[in-house]
Amino acid sequence: MSNKPHISIKPDVLFQFLGFPVTNSYLTAIIVIAIFFLIAKYYRANIEKVKRSNFFYLLQFIFRGIYNFFRNTIGDKIVMLFPILGSLFIYILLLNWFGLLPGVGSILIRIIKANHVPAVGAIEPEYEFVPLLRANTTDLNTTLALAIIAFFSIQYFGMKELGISAYLKKFFNFSNPISFFVGFLEVVSEFSKVLSFSFRLFGNIFAGEVLLTIIAFLMPVLASFPFLLLETFVGLIQALVFSTLTAVFILNATAKSH
Repeated sequence: MSNKPHISIKPDVLFQFLGFPVTNSYLTAIIVIAIFFLIAKYYRANIEKVKRSNFFYLLQFIFRGIYNFFRNTIGDKIVMLFPILGSLFIYILLLNWFGLLPGVGSILIRIIKANHVPAVGAIEPEYEFVPLLRANTTDLNTTLALAIIAFFSIQYFGMKELGISAYLKKFFNFSNPISFFVGFLEVVSEFSKVLSFSFRLFGNIFAGEVLLTIIAFLMPVLASFPFLLLETFVGLIQALVFSTLTAVFILNATAKSH
């Protein structure tokens, strides 16, 4: 086993399930989704109770703070948009912070080396050690999926508020050459949001993971603590940026053009 830190842009496949490759980042996502579901279930079960726990009031304080923040951004559309915006913010935040927990990235398991072709006469395959868990937002597949969800949410609410024909007229206006060219730029701008969303989140979180890995490898454990606090803050900011940009883009999509 090598003493070098394990750094890989591509997530590592741990095993196959019914022909589907399960990666270490996907396994982390399953755990975070379960936590997300349990928190929602707990909050819903206790919201109608007379006697509530301190944990419930902590959750209520957090949810109310998130609600008020987005209300200051999107105003009276908060009732319609908070389910998608709140879910994006909390889910991305959980993904980012879960990747900072002890054991994530440091607990290694032995698997057969990827694309390994056994040598002639070899008795056993060649093995490698990979992390059991990996921060899910360091997987470009995840950030791209979140970006696509945000993209379709923007289009859906735009069509819902303005009507399909009025909304599409922003992009396909053949009344004159200038309107047609501006509409073409709008189409390019809409699709560029997918790349912007996905690579911004992926780049910041993956860079933080690499930084923590290198610092932990080169320095004592306590020396990496300030960087851990920094990445905790970065994880919060990236979740906030992603959800806030989604809110702003939806707000622009639902605004009537003049």
